[in-house]
Amino acid sequence: MGIINTNQLTKQELLDKVQANAEEYFKSGALFCSESVVQTINEVLGKPYDENVVKLASGFPVGMGKAGCLCGAVSGGQMALGMVYGRVEGEPMKDKMFEKAKGLHDYIKDEYKSTCCRVITKEWTGDDFKSEARKNHCVTITGRVARWVANELIEDGQIEVK
Repeated sequence: MGIINTNQLTKQELLDKVQANAEEYFKSGALFCSESVVQTINEVLGKPYDENVVKLASGFPVGMGKAGCLCGAVSGGQMALGMVYGRVEGEPMKDKMFEKAKGLHDYIKDEYKSTCCRVITKEWTGDDFKSEARKNHCVTITGRVARWVANELIEDGQIEVK
């Protein structure tokens, strides 16, 4: 989908685009949940990271490699937050990293009563994405996580909008 020119969009237009792009990456089969969030946020940030950054998110779909633990979209969202608030060796940890990471965790927990993939998708236990309903449920969560991250970045002045 490519770099998104954020300053030509209103906040609402950008959030809608971020959500739609993340959902489309997943829906199309091009990427899974965690990868879709990382790819979309990298694009909205103007691609500060090479396309290969999405590989870092490849072990997290379906609750960490199909283990059913932490929701892959949440994992991708945490990685995306690290793109802005993370650190490199020797730097002090930014308080905002923890604040934003906890905020994403709490948002998903409030919305879905858990951050665990197997709990969030318990209605489809054992179907391993065979049903369109399960895939659509996860596509929606993926879009919502990408939107939440983008909103936080806008609110914090990390992304400029029209």
